Amino acid sequence: MAVLKLSTPGVYVQEISTLPPSVAEVETAIPAFIGYTEKADRLVAGDLLMIPNKIGSLSEFEQFYGDPPTESNDSISITVKDSGSNQYEIIFGYDSSARSKYMLYYSIKHFYDNGGGTCYIVAVDTYKTPGSVSKDKLKSGLDVIKDVDEVTLLVIPETPAIDPSDSAAYTEVVNAMIQQAYDLKDRFAIIDPFKVSPKNSSDPNGDIDGDVLKIRNASLTVSENRYAAAYYPNLITTYEFKYDFDNLEIDTYTLVGVVSPSVAGYTAGKTMSDLGSGSVLYTKIADALKREYVVLPPSPAIAGLYTRVDTNKGVWKAPANEALLSVVEPNLAISNREQESLNIDPDSGKSINVIRTFPGYGTLVWGARTLNGNDNEWRYISVRRFFNMVEESVKKSSQWAVFEPNTIDTWVKMEAMVRNYLVLKWKEGALAGAKEEQAFYVKVGLGTTMTSSDILEGRMNVEIGMAVARPAEFIVLKFSQLVQQS
Repeated sequence: MAVLKLSTPGVYVQEISTLPPSVAEVETAIPAFIGYTEKADRLVAGDLLMIPNKIGSLSEFEQFYGDPPTESNDSISITVKDSGSNQYEIIFGYDSSARSKYMLYYSIKHFYDNGGGTCYIVAVDTYKTPGSVSKDKLKSGLDVIKDVDEVTLLVIPETPAIDPSDSAAYTEVVNAMIQQAYDLKDRFAIIDPFKVSPKNSSDPNGDIDGDVLKIRNASLTVSENRYAAAYYPNLITTYEFKYDFDNLEIDTYTLVGVVSPSVAGYTAGKTMSDLGSGSVLYTKIADALKREYVVLPPSPAIAGLYTRVDTNKGVWKAPANEALLSVVEPNLAISNREQESLNIDPDSGKSINVIRTFPGYGTLVWGARTLNGNDNEWRYISVRRFFNMVEESVKKSSQWAVFEPNTIDTWVKMEAMVRNYLVLKWKEGALAGAKEEQAFYVKVGLGTTMTSSDILEGRMNVEIGMAVARPAEFIVLKFSQLVQQS
């Protein structure tokens, strides 16, 4: 407390501060989405390229970054079988190699449909630029977002589209994501699968092991992997592809046992506009096309889920056993047996969280582990992200203490500030323990956390321990049969 300088007789007022500083909690779910957009304009064309831009809604994204890409006519073929009396069978064929690889618009939509809020966008280029998805541009976007302190999640949904035939580029971007999260220690990376091999008659089990191996090979070592989580498989969403519908051509038109066709003159090569928007065939093709859904990597929906869980329950609640919205189903059904080796891998220790559909419950996230899944300390996503939040919050709130006297007055204020904050977290259910001393501790002082040498060197060491609530991943119900007593 400052001493008043008293020179003139009179009455003086001095206010005495008795309350310690408080911890201002940082946001926990502010993702950075990096990828390609239709445009990147705020004031002039292209002025948002490689610039982190904060948005709060899908309409803001559309304002600055435009719409989804329009699929080329080469990506779809339409076959019509006419059985007469306006009875048509519509068959679509798709060429995935001709389909757009740019998924950022749909990803942002999926993020908001699943509870997303504020996020940052880094547009690395536009659809108008010829060429495929570039790993170098995605990594440059990652470098740009490094300096944005508010970001807490890293999402790059176009990573698997860099080069579908070569996983090396995918590995490079995933490595960069995890490394940035580890270096800064204030964010968390959400990793998508490189590919998802469908099950078919020749391979009824798909190639889950091969798909997962690519994710595990792309991750880093034990220390870095605690700052990332991977999810599998991809998601069939409720979104429709964007086509220049009226200019789509009918590739094959076949009469099936018809003496007189429903409408004369329908042949291959006719466009949808030639049919007329009021015709039965036009309407049936339009309705059938709406049932062909966009398949997205899981990271955008997971980022939205993190936001929803953090808001409704708290960052300490595991983001699992929660429904994903605007999802028809995962694009690969996974059984309990198949999930065993994904959730717990005794060899690499790299856990992969599975998304599954359960009858009566919908599509649920059925895993809550970081990529460092065998680590007792950092096994769970909720534990890692809670520590991220507390570490960043206390760090920023302790700025006042820099260059303060390294004496007991400062130590008491610091301890009280952290303790008051952790008491609130304990009462909210984030920390386990019937008593405060069982839930956390805060230590600071000479002979406790500091030596005389520390004082001379200007160091003030504060030790904080927390018993974070961990998820009940395995619930065992034990039943026994009692012998009749009477």
